[in-house]
Formats: sequence, C-alpha cells, structure tokens
Amino acid sequence: MAQDSRWRQRFANYQNALAQLTRFIDKGELNELEEQGLIQAFENTHELAWNVLRDYLLAKGQQAIQGSRDATRLAFQLDLITDGEGWMAMIRDRNRTSLTYNKATADMM
Repeated sequence: MAQDSRWRQRFANYQNALAQLTRFIDKGELNELEEQGLIQAFENTHELAWNVLRDYLLAKGQQAIQGSRDATRLAFQLDLITDGEGWMAMIRDRNRTSLTYNKATADMM
C-alpha cells in the first residue's frame, strides 16, 4: 500500500513540475538566467517522470529496475509510454545537461 501511494504522490509532484516546464517553454525567447531555469525545470521534471515510472512498476511487482533506462524500457514494453525513443532521448539530454553547462547543449534542447 505504501508503494502505491508513493507513486501517486510523486505523480502529483510530476504534474506540477510539468506545468512549470510547459510555462517556461511557452514563454518563448529566454534570457540567460531564464534559460538556466528552463534547464533546471527540465532536469527536475525528467527526474520525477522516471521516478514515477519506477515507483509505479515497483508497486505492480516489477523488481528489475536499476535506473531510468530500465524503467523506460519496461514502461514502453508494458504500454505505459508510447514514445520509447523520445524518452531515451530525454535521458541522453538529461545526462548531458547535468554533467556540465554548455551554451551549445542548452541551445540544442
């Protein structure tokens, strides 16, 4: 029961983070400080997204989840997500942005 409520709580947090990220994206042209905020919002939203998947899968009895790639692959196999390649691209983007700030990487996102 605790795991069931855990993914639901995290899902509510994810929805709030996604709404904030969407507001950033809808804003359009960003200054450098806003760009940093957008990157932080993306990183936070992605982290919450894959953790929701992991917590949901654990609550449903799946145990072989080591990280975001495992959670994404399994969620895709179980039809919880439809764009597996898009999710893998988000993982790559998240890894690139979290390691170092690079203007070209930020612009690419």
